[in-house]
Amino acid sequence: MSKSLLIYSTTDGHTKKISLKMQAVIEQQGQAVTVLPIEEVTASHLDSHEKIIIGASIRYGKHQKIVADFITDNKAKLDSKTTGFYTVNLVARKPEKCHPNTNPYIIKFLAQLDWQPSLQGVFAGKLNYAKYGFLDRNMIRFIMWMTKGPTDPKTNMEFTDWASVDQFAKSLCELPNQTI
Repeated sequence: MSKSLLIYSTTDGHTKKISLKMQAVIEQQGQAVTVLPIEEVTASHLDSHEKIIIGASIRYGKHQKIVADFITDNKAKLDSKTTGFYTVNLVARKPEKCHPNTNPYIIKFLAQLDWQPSLQGVFAGKLNYAKYGFLDRNMIRFIMWMTKGPTDPKTNMEFTDWASVDQFAKSLCELPNQTI
């Protein structure tokens, strides 16, 4: 049985929610999976799993620095395993920006790291203005206004295509374990 390590980095909790949904799908496929926040991952976690999946959220057009540092610091180990990477961002709410080959954030991020995971995914996130502080709420409203998204400060909307999340998790299960 394949053992997967699903690592996530989240800003407001939605990437964790997506990771837990993937965990359920992977376990339904009869495979073992461990889900951890990126801050808790150790070298022994990386060594003891055949597949490593990393999920990361975007805020103000960037993934958290800890994600890039983690991938850079562990690149040799990641390159020796079957890997997956997915990004969670509000730009992906648009049909023309919800695929790895059309989403500017995943394209730029993976190119900067010179890393090509075995499987890539892009999922739209959640917009909940009430949860944000004053500065974040107004900055995100401005960005939404510029990108023709919802700007009502009462907006609490999930844009995630859960069927795509399920398909990504099933695709991970179908990937063979890499042997290097």
